[in-house]
Amino acid sequence: MARFSPYWLWLVLALPAFGMVAGLVEGNDPKIYHQLLHPTGEFAARFTIIAMLASPLALIFKGWRGPLWLKKNRRYFGVAAFFYAIAHTVFYVIDAATLTKVIAELPKLYIWTGWLAFAIFIPLGVTSMDYFVRVMGPRWKTLQRWTYAAAALTLLHWASLHNWEGLAPALVHFGPLIVLEAYRIWYWYLRPRPARAA
Repeated sequence: MARFSPYWLWLVLALPAFGMVAGLVEGNDPKIYHQLLHPTGEFAARFTIIAMLASPLALIFKGWRGPLWLKKNRRYFGVAAFFYAIAHTVFYVIDAATLTKVIAELPKLYIWTGWLAFAIFIPLGVTSMDYFVRVMGPRWKTLQRWTYAAAALTLLHWASLHNWEGLAPALVHFGPLIVLEAYRIWYWYLRPRPARAA
């Protein structure tokens, strides 16, 4: 199977950021950091979802090139999600303007879920390099399973925004992943299996 150059893949993953950077460089709108909160957060969620879709899609479409390619390259999508999450967090802090405001908002559901998701993403992103895969061995996969917790928190963070106005768009994005992961759980743990011969 032909391998898509990682350099081209990185370019594709960086495309959403180009427009954001252009807006920052122009610097004409004082609300630019607030305006960039949603796109950076959405792309962080989207790339996380794409990375997580790899395994259930490969299970359903066995042998198909698309899911196999995605499974091979999902770390790139995960790292891209991490960088968009960093940008999202930085823009939030800048938009808040003061540490007092940041701390005051922590008890809100859509705030602390976002911070907790980001805290989980940090070790996942830092250990995404091949070096850590080799050094950590089986522990690397154990750590990466925390992606599910980060994704669940991201869904809750997005859905609870502005008195749950974010519920519909969050479910539109996460719905396919939820369905496919439910199928994956059914396939491996719940589906009827033929009885073994004595």
